[in-house]
Amino acid sequence: MSAMEYVRLLRRGWKAALLCVVATTALGVLLVATSTRQYRADTHLFVAATSTAQDANQLALANTYVQARVQSYPSIATSPMVTKAVVRQLHLPLTPSQLASRITASAPAGTVLMTVSVLDPKPAQAARVADAVAARFAVVVAQIERTDAVRVAPVKLTITAPAQVPTAPASPNATLDVGFALVVGLALGIGVAVVRGTLDTSIDGADALASISGAPVLAVIPRDKAATAQPLAVTSGSSGGRAEAYRQLRTNLQFVSVDQPPKVIAVTSAVPGEGKTSTALNLAAALAEAGAKVVLVEADLRRPTIAATLGLVGEVGLTAVLVGTAELADAVQFVGPRLGVLTSGSIPPNPSELLDSAQARRVFALIAESADYTIIDTAPLLPVTDGAEVAARADATLLVGRAGRTTHQQITAAVDALAKVDVRAVGTILSMAPPA
Repeated sequence: MSAMEYVRLLRRGWKAALLCVVATTALGVLLVATSTRQYRADTHLFVAATSTAQDANQLALANTYVQARVQSYPSIATSPMVTKAVVRQLHLPLTPSQLASRITASAPAGTVLMTVSVLDPKPAQAARVADAVAARFAVVVAQIERTDAVRVAPVKLTITAPAQVPTAPASPNATLDVGFALVVGLALGIGVAVVRGTLDTSIDGADALASISGAPVLAVIPRDKAATAQPLAVTSGSSGGRAEAYRQLRTNLQFVSVDQPPKVIAVTSAVPGEGKTSTALNLAAALAEAGAKVVLVEADLRRPTIAATLGLVGEVGLTAVLVGTAELADAVQFVGPRLGVLTSGSIPPNPSELLDSAQARRVFALIAESADYTIIDTAPLLPVTDGAEVAARADATLLVGRAGRTTHQQITAAVDALAKVDVRAVGTILSMAPPA
C-alpha cells in the first residue's frame, strides 16, 4: 500500500481516529486524576571491604571481590529476612510481601554503591521505611557473608545518604502518563482508520466509482440536509450545490453520444436507497427547465415514491395504462408546463411480467414519441430483474451510487446485471457526496 493510499484512508477515517485519540487521552487524564499518589524515598549505601590489608594488590583484590559480590545484593533487600523485621519494627499495616512490592534496590555495575528505594502514599512514611529497610539490609548482608570460619564479614554496608522526605509524588506523572495516552490513542486511531478503510469497500469518491463501473461520472450530487424536505432541487430560479449538480448532469448528457443523443434515459442503482429516484426526478426537471418536453416514468413498481414526493394521485399511473383501465394521456400528470409525470399506479403482484409485456413496450414507445426526453425511474438491479428489463429498452442507462454506502461489489454486480441484457451504463452519478 502506497503512502498516498494511507493518506486517503486516514482522510476517510479521520473521525474514528480523532475519537480514539480523545477517548484514550480522556482515559489517561481520568486515571491520573483517580490514581493514588505514590512518593519515593531513596537511601544510598556504600559497600566496602572490611580487610585491613595495606598491600596495594590485596586492596585491589578486595575491591574486585566487593564489586563482584555487590551485584547479588539487590535481591536481598526484598527478602523476608529484611521485610519481616521492618514490618515488626515500624508496626506497618502491611504484610512482608506487600512491603517487598514497594521496595526497589539497585547497584550500578562496576561500582560499590547501592540505592534502596521505597514507595508509599505518605512522603514521611516513605523516607522512614527506606531508612529502616537500608539499615536492616546492611545487617542481613553482614549475617549472610559471615561464616563459621570467618567471624567478621568481609564486606560492610554503610548508609551514606539517609532518605529525604520527598516533596513531589513519583507517580502518577501527569505529563508522562497523559502524553503516553495521547501517543497510544494516536497510534490506535491511525490503526483503526487504516483497518476500517481497508475493510470498508464502499465507494468513497468519483474516481473509485468511475474505475469500478467502467463508466464516466457525469455528476457528483452533494449531500444536502434539506433533500428530504425538498426532494425537487431543480425549480425555476433555484440555486445551491445540489441544483447545480443536476444541471451539470443535464449538460454532460449532451456529450454522451453526439451522433445519437439519448432520448429515453433509464436511471437505476444497485440497491434501494442510493438516490436513483431523486436523480431521475431532478434530471427530468433540469431538462424541462432547459425548454425540453419531458415525461418522467416511474417504472419502479415495487417501492414507488414519486406520487407521495410530488403530491400527485398515485392510484392512476403506469400499471393502469398497462392493464388498459386508463389512457396514457389521462394518466400523465403535469407538475410544470413541460414536465409530465407518469406515476407507478397501483402496485401489481407481477411487476417483472408486466414490464416485460408487449403492452409495456408499446406504452414506452408512445411516451417516447410524445416527448423530447423520457426519464425512467427503474427498480434497483440487484434485488429484482425489473430494472435491467426496463434499461434494455432505453437509449441510455445511468447508474447511481451513493458515497460511503454503495460497495465496490454492488457496483460490479450491477454492471454485470446490465451486461446480461446487453446494456452498458453510459455514465454514473455519485449521490450523497460529502463536501469537498
